[in-house]
Amino acid sequence: MKYAVLIAAFTAITATSLLLVNTEKTPVTIHQYDKEQAGIEMVAARQDTTPEEDYPFKKTEAEWKEILTSKEYRILRERGTELPYVNEYDDNKRKGIYVCGGCGQKLYSSEHKYDSGTGWPSFWQPLADSLVGEREDNSLFMTRTEIVCSNCGSHLGHVFDDGPQPTGLRYCMNSLAMDFIPDNEVPTEE
Repeated sequence: MKYAVLIAAFTAITATSLLLVNTEKTPVTIHQYDKEQAGIEMVAARQDTTPEEDYPFKKTEAEWKEILTSKEYRILRERGTELPYVNEYDDNKRKGIYVCGGCGQKLYSSEHKYDSGTGWPSFWQPLADSLVGEREDNSLFMTRTEIVCSNCGSHLGHVFDDGPQPTGLRYCMNSLAMDFIPDNEVPTEE
């Protein structure tokens, strides 16, 4: 658990330091909160958009920009990270499922969600391993395992090996990368 808190702190410090050294002419916000909420705008160096791979759900980047909000696009397509503790699903305790914010593919169940203390919604496993893909992420001066939707390739977050049993994994996801569907609204499979 201490490791998770240290990574969250390091990520926040690194993002803040990028404010000072960013050389981009058009900055990319990590997450633009209403001024009433945070009163600040954090800026990070632009990452490459999600590499073109063969995913069943395909859109051009122009089409993605049409269907996603700018905040969702920043996370899902530009591999961004939202700030910890001030996101929609970190404290969500309702029963239901979490689906990809890009294509709607089912990803995680509230039954596998737990409070990791990191400030992001965390799960110890996806609904099925086939629903998420993994990629090596060498950003922010470290090597991590990025988690993407296996249907559309959108960035969801990262997985770490400091989670609870039975898997020992912590799927640390961005709230803006997912939509929550309460149990009573989940369509039944026929």
